[in-house]
Amino acid sequence: MGVKVLILEDNPVARSFLCRVVRESFSDAQHIAEAGDLETARRLIAESPAEGGDPYRLALVDLELPDGNGMELLTALARYPATKVVTTLYSDDEHLFPALQCGADGYLLKEDRFEVLVEELQKIVRGQPPLSPAIARRLLGHFRGDGRSTEPGFLQTTPAPFGHSKPAALDAPAETERLTPRETEVLTYLSKGFTIKEIASLMGIKWFTVNDHIKSIYKKLNVSSRAEAAVLASKQGLV
Repeated sequence: MGVKVLILEDNPVARSFLCRVVRESFSDAQHIAEAGDLETARRLIAESPAEGGDPYRLALVDLELPDGNGMELLTALARYPATKVVTTLYSDDEHLFPALQCGADGYLLKEDRFEVLVEELQKIVRGQPPLSPAIARRLLGHFRGDGRSTEPGFLQTTPAPFGHSKPAALDAPAETERLTPRETEVLTYLSKGFTIKEIASLMGIKWFTVNDHIKSIYKKLNVSSRAEAAVLASKQGLV
C-alpha cells in the first residue's frame, strides 16, 4: 500500500500543481486526498485516524483558507504521525515563525519552480526539513545576529527529522524509557550515519516506518537530533 498524502489548498489550480509535485517526489505516494477547506481536511483526517486506521504520512497545508487558517490544522495535528509541510505564498516572519511553532515540519513557497519543490520534498526521505531556498536564507539571516532566535522556543537545537522535539542536554536522566529491539537497531544505523532511506532498505521496511521509530527514539531519549541520540545512547550503553 502506498503512502497516503493530504493536500489542503483552496485554489484548484494550485492543488493540481501540488498533486503533480507529490507524485514526482514519491513513487509510493499512491493515494492523494485533496481538500479545499479546513472542514473537508478535518473530515478526511477523522476518517483516517492515527490509531486503528491507515493515517496520512504527509500533509501539505495552505495557510489562508476560506473557512479559517491552516495553522489551526497544524495545531490539531500536533500528535498525528504525518509530516506537516506548509505550502504558501507568504515568506514573511509573521507567517513563517508561527507556522513552525504550530508544528510545521517544513515550509515551501508555491511560487518556486516545480523542480525545486520536488527536490525539497524529497529531502523528507533523507531526514531533512523541506524549506524553500528563500525561507532557508531567511532563517539563516534570522539567526546570524547573535546566533540565537528572537522567537521563544523556536529551533533552539537542530530540528529532528519529520517532527519537533523539545531541546535537551546530552546528560539526560538515565531513567529513560527502554528502547525496543527494532528502535535499537534503527538507532545503531543512525549512529553510523545512514540516512532514513538507507536504513529502510537495510531493514526491509518503509521509510515512514523508520521515521516513526526515530520519533519514538527521540521521545524516549528526550533528544532532538541524531547526534544527541547517538551520544546519549553510547553513554547509557544502549548501542
